[in-house]
Amino acid sequence: MQAWRSNAVTQTRTIMCFGDSNTYGAIPTLARVGRRRFTPDRRWPGIMRRQLGSGWDVIEEGQGGRTTVHDDPIEGLHKNGLKSLPVCLETHMPLDLVILMLGTNDLKHRFSVTPNDVADSVEILARIVLRSEAGPAGVAPAVLIVAPPQMLEVDWFGQMFLGGAAKSMHFAGLFRDAARRAGAAFFNAGDVVESSAVDGIHLDSDAHRVLGTELAKAVQSLIGKA
Repeated sequence: MQAWRSNAVTQTRTIMCFGDSNTYGAIPTLARVGRRRFTPDRRWPGIMRRQLGSGWDVIEEGQGGRTTVHDDPIEGLHKNGLKSLPVCLETHMPLDLVILMLGTNDLKHRFSVTPNDVADSVEILARIVLRSEAGPAGVAPAVLIVAPPQMLEVDWFGQMFLGGAAKSMHFAGLFRDAARRAGAAFFNAGDVVESSAVDGIHLDSDAHRVLGTELAKAVQSLIGKA
């Protein structure tokens, strides 16, 4: 993986968290409307920011329903992460690190993809970042790929994600391989948190706290190895 480079102009290191509803901070629920979001201090990016301390800027780019590379024919073509990632890179540059936490929404039955397909798609996103000029002095930011925890098939979400729970069990190993091929760092969220039993997909407040704390440690470890 490329060495860590801080922003020499501002002396502030900047992380962009590019993900789906679990980066957005959606509160677990089976409601179809009126869904709510955790406050910034209870979302994992906010907790990570607090753990890292001063000198860090953490940008939250979480979108509910975001896929890796797929246009969603039901929820909207704008859910495609492949299309929005380059925009976000240019909007927030210079970036020292991009954390990619996607893949769960790819498991919706409408996309009919395999776990390998999802890992390959995450690798495509990582390579976009690593080939960009979105870092300090026009170099590429570092990338940390986060494998989402195993999902559950609950209630109407279970129909939407039919077969997704079994596929998500393979994410950790496949995402790790994808990170190695791309030259990115890797973190398995499933080692430290579980999806909420309420809806089988989203993280509860305790999970956000743990994930944010552990990802702060992972970021600090990356800095130490630079």
